[in-house]
Amino acid sequence: MTVCEYRPGLEGVPATQSSISYVDGQAGILEYRGIRIEDLAQHSTFLETAYLLIWGGLPSKVELEAFEHEIRYHRRLKYRIRDMMKCFPESGHPMDALQACAAALGLFYSRRALDNPVYIQKAVVRLLAKIPTMVAAFQLMRKGNDPVQPRDDLGYAANFLYMLNEREPDPLAARIFDICLTLHAEHTINASTFSAMVTASTLTDPYAVVASAVGTLAGPLHGGANEEVIDMLQQIGSVENVRPFVDRCIAEKSKIMGFGHRVYKVKDPRATILQGLAEQLFEKFGQDEYYEIALEMEQAVSEKLGHKGIYPNVDFYSGLVYRKLGIPTDLFTPVFAIARVAGWLAHWKEQLGENRIFRPTQIYTGPRQQGYVGIEDRPQIWDKQFAAPSV
Repeated sequence: MTVCEYRPGLEGVPATQSSISYVDGQAGILEYRGIRIEDLAQHSTFLETAYLLIWGGLPSKVELEAFEHEIRYHRRLKYRIRDMMKCFPESGHPMDALQACAAALGLFYSRRALDNPVYIQKAVVRLLAKIPTMVAAFQLMRKGNDPVQPRDDLGYAANFLYMLNEREPDPLAARIFDICLTLHAEHTINASTFSAMVTASTLTDPYAVVASAVGTLAGPLHGGANEEVIDMLQQIGSVENVRPFVDRCIAEKSKIMGFGHRVYKVKDPRATILQGLAEQLFEKFGQDEYYEIALEMEQAVSEKLGHKGIYPNVDFYSGLVYRKLGIPTDLFTPVFAIARVAGWLAHWKEQLGENRIFRPTQIYTGPRQQGYVGIEDRPQIWDKQFAAPSV
C-alpha cells in the first residue's frame, strides 16, 4: 500500500493539466493562453479576453462582434429572478445573493447537453451577460429601488457602471473598469476555480458550477480580501500610523491584508497595473484619502517582509480603484466574480474535454475498532449552550 504525503491545503499538489493560464511566481509573470497580462491590459478588452480564455484563441473581428452581440442582448433577467431577489434580506451580503441567483439560472435553463457545442455556447453567453445585471440589480433593490435595465448601446464595463449608478460613466472610468475585469478574469487553480472544477467533474450544469465557485470566492482568504484591505486602511487612518500598525501585525503574527500570495514571491503584476490605473483615476477625478496610506504600507511591508517574498497582491490596490469608480465596498467581491466567471467557464469547458470526477483520498487519524456504547453509559459531550430549548 502506498503511503500518501499529506499537504495542508493541497499546496503544490497538481490537480489538473491546463493550457488556460500560466504563473511564474518568482519572476512575477502571468499569462492567459501564453499572452502576458500586461499586453492584454493595454490592448485587449474583457470580452475579447473572455473569448480567448474560454475558446482557446483570440477571436477574429467577425467572431468578436458576434460574441459581443450575443452577450449584449442576453443581459436582461427573467422577472421571476427579479421577484426572487426582492425577497432577499436587505442586510444580506451581495455574494450570497449572487450565489443564489446564479444557481437559480439553472432552474430556467436546466437541460444538460454537455456534449452539445450550442448548449455550451449559450450557457457561456448567459452567465457572462447576466451576472453583472444580477449584481447591479441587487445593489439597487436592497435600497428599495427598482433595478436599472441594461442599455444595449453601452459596452460591457460601461453598462455595468450605468446599471449600478444610473448614469453613463466617464469613458476613462469605463475603460479602467474593463481593464480591472481583465486582470481578475483568470489565475490558474485557485480555491474558487478548483471548486468549480470539482463541481464540473460531476457533470452538473454550468450554473451550479458558477454558483459553487461564487460561494468559494466569498471567503475573506480569497475574493473577500479586497474588502478587508479598505477596512484596514480605514483602521490605520493616517500615514503616521502605518509603521506602528505593521510592527504590531508582525509582532502578533497577524495577516496584513493585501500582502503575500501563495504563488507570487515578488509584487503581483496585477497589483502593479492596478496601481497605475488608480493613479490615472486620481489624476482626473481627485486623490483618494487612503492612497498615501497605501503607499506607505507598501514601503513598510516591503522593507520588513520583502525578504520573505511578501509584497502587494491583486487585492491591495483594486479596492482603491473600485472606490473611485463609485462601487460600494461590499460589492468588491461580486465585481471580482463578474470577471472570474470567464476563468471558471474556461476551466469548466476544459474539464468537460477529458472529464474524470474528482475523488481525492485522505489520511485517517481517528480511532478504530471501537465498540458501540449504549445511550445510558455514554458521557455527556454536547455543550449545554447548543442543547435544544424546552418547549
